[in-house]
Amino acid sequence: MKKLSLCATATCFFVALASTAHARSAYDGSWDLAFVTQRGACDPAYNFTVNISNGVVTHPNLVRFRGYVARSGAVRASVTVQDKYASGSGRLSSTSGRGTWSGYAGNARCSGYWTAQRN
Repeated sequence: MKKLSLCATATCFFVALASTAHARSAYDGSWDLAFVTQRGACDPAYNFTVNISNGVVTHPNLVRFRGYVARSGAVRASVTVQDKYASGSGRLSSTSGRGTWSGYAGNARCSGYWTAQRN
């Protein structure tokens, strides 16, 4: 009986995991991001494009980039490039988004806001 229960539990887990891994997100696709520095000595603005697939945010040239969009549109991401680091959060709608970020470049601490537009 224990063996059957364990097998049933494992089967349910793998079915749930498989359906989650293939679930599309309402935010999937290409997004243009603009980061504006409001405080600190970092560059005044940064612009780049990211892709969202199944709620996971990626950038093809930024290896140390992590991001996730929840079903509610809440987004959280961080990126590290050499001596620069930034993390931020905010919210996406079906076509746009907005949030805040903070980080550093070398010894300079910086913060500001970001906006997003779906391509």
